[in-house]
Amino acid sequence: MPMDIAEFNAAFGDARYRQRTEQNFDVSAAQDELRALIADEPDGEDRAWALRLIDKLAEPLPPPRQWSALYHEAGAIHASTYRTGDSREERIAAIEEARRRIWAIADRAPRDEAPHIRAMTRVLDHIEAELREPFFTEDDATRQGD
Repeated sequence: MPMDIAEFNAAFGDARYRQRTEQNFDVSAAQDELRALIADEPDGEDRAWALRLIDKLAEPLPPPRQWSALYHEAGAIHASTYRTGDSREERIAAIEEARRRIWAIADRAPRDEAPHIRAMTRVLDHIEAELREPFFTEDDATRQGD
């Protein structure tokens, strides 16, 4: 039976996560578990791809990225936006101000970090859109209770 790629991806992702978070992670055992998932896979592209990933598990992980003070400053602005204002208008104004400040920080940030800082505003864009035109209204919630 051919391998279930989604199942393999999930198992590999779990192994990578454990590798990053568990101090005594057993690479060999994880590789054995992954190889068992592809034991019946015939030679071919899928099997070769899976074996490459399994082998990569033994390579040392790169050190965690060290973000600049600007990144952390933008993150703090982003996080504080969730605790701002009671009214819809106040929340929208806070999001607009946070977006402006985050983009200004990104303009000063190192070139490789600026896109990551700007990306912090994407979730704010979605929240603002929902505040401006809610997907569900109070009337919808009331009707569901009928």
